[in-house]
Parts: sequence; structure tokens; C-alpha cells
Amino acid sequence: MNTNNSIRILILFLLTTTFFYGQNRPIRDKIKTLKVAFITERLSLTSEEAQVFWPIYNEHEDKIEAIKRKERREIRAKLMNFDELSEKQADALLNDLIALENEKHQLNVNFMEKMSKAITSKKTFLLIKAEEDFKKRLLKEMRDRRRSGG
Repeated sequence: MNTNNSIRILILFLLTTTFFYGQNRPIRDKIKTLKVAFITERLSLTSEEAQVFWPIYNEHEDKIEAIKRKERREIRAKLMNFDELSEKQADALLNDLIALENEKHQLNVNFMEKMSKAITSKKTFLLIKAEEDFKKRLLKEMRDRRRSGG
């Protein structure tokens, strides 16, 4: 059960990143702006909290983005010719992916620890929920636009 959930999350992540990075830069910037506004509204940060929150949040987003770029560049690109990979190459690629996943996990743990000190634990959970809600809303909007042909 846990493995199935992990696979679903990985697939969702891959689809989302593929969509975001297949688009033009202005669209990504617009999405980021909408996400910031969404999080700001959901968390109701005080000005003092916001001064501490946003630098930590932006730094974390930048680090995670760097790992995702590395993953696309070093792993996903090589998977384009999946049928031509030897077992040894696939094994090395899988080890690289595991290392990147571990790095992302550690970054997320460190991020939550920093956030729980910068804002309350309850607001840290609200952040996690806000990010999930934003992704759901974004995916729903994407599906709705595809259905309507726009």
C-alpha cells in the first residue's frame, strides 16, 4: 500500500514537472505568483512571520528546483532511450535517482524544522495543506481547460 502511494506521488510529480517545464517562462512565473498569493492568504502571516517565512520558503523552493533540474538533466533525459539502456546503466541511473530522492527528503525535513521555528507548528501544517490544495486546484484547472479546448 505504501509503495503504491509512493508510485502515485512520483507519477504525479513527474506529470506536474513535465507540464510546468514544457510551458513558457511567463506561465511559470504566473503560476508562482498565484501560488505565493494562495499561500499568503491561507497562512495569514503576521508581518514579522512573513519577514522570516518568505526567505526560508524561497530558499527551499530554489534548492528543490535545482534538484528537479538535475533529475531531468541527468536521469529523465537518459530514460528517453530506455530500451537501449543496459541493466548496468539502469542500475546506476536508479542509484542516482535514489540519491536525489534522499537529498530532496533531507531538504524537506530541514525545511519543516526551520519553518516550525519561524512560524507555529500549526501554520507549518497549514503550509503543507495549502501547497497540496494549490496543486489540486492547478491540476483541476488544467483538466478543465483541456476539456473545454482552451
